[in-house]
Amino acid sequence: MAEQSNVNLMSNSKLTFNEDVIAKIAGMAIRDIDGVLSMNGNVFDNIADKIRTKEDLTKGIEVDVGEKQAALDLEIVLEYGKNAHLVFEQILRAVSHAVESMTGLQVVETNVYISDVMTKKDWKKTE
Repeated sequence: MAEQSNVNLMSNSKLTFNEDVIAKIAGMAIRDIDGVLSMNGNVFDNIADKIRTKEDLTKGIEVDVGEKQAALDLEIVLEYGKNAHLVFEQILRAVSHAVESMTGLQVVETNVYISDVMTKKDWKKTE
C-alpha cells in the first residue's frame, strides 16, 4: 500500500499561468477540429511558418488571464462548406474543457473571429 503524506499548504501560496501557456493549451485543443484550417491564417503567416522549424500553436490566440478566470480571442480560417456555428460550438467546448481541466481557470469568454474561408485544396496550396 502506498504511503500517504500530509502536505501543509501555505495560505499565501499561488499558482499562476503565463498567457502563452493558456494560448498553447487552446491551440492544441482546437488544432484537430474539423472545419478549422488554420489559426490566424493568411498567406504571409503561412510563408513565415515554412521558415520556422516548429508550429506556433499560439498564433492567432490572444489571452487575458486573471487569478481564477481566462478570456480568449481566437482568429481562424474556416474550411469552405463547414457550418460556422457548429465549428464555433466545438471550439468553445474544446477550449473550455482543456483550459479548465488543465489549469482550474474558468473560461469566462471565448471570441472567435473568422478571418478567411478557403477550401482544403486552396489552403494546401498556400502551405
